[in-house]
Amino acid sequence: MDRMFRVLGFWTFVIALMFLAGHMYIPAALFVVQTILFVVLGYLKLTERTYMYLFGGYMFVSFVGMVWYSTFMMH
Repeated sequence: MDRMFRVLGFWTFVIALMFLAGHMYIPAALFVVQTILFVVLGYLKLTERTYMYLFGGYMFVSFVGMVWYSTFMMH
């Protein structure tokens, strides 16, 4: 599971580079922060259960943030 967090770090870095190429600096910075977080967590050698809880928490926060932004900020 630690390898999957490093893979997530790789893909968030790729997305950050694409945002950077499109001159969208704030989303690029957010994805660079996520990249650093995923790579650091990937090298901590935590247990499988801990990685699953971390990923579940990450997904919950990102989905709630996306719904909040699209509900309250996009009108």
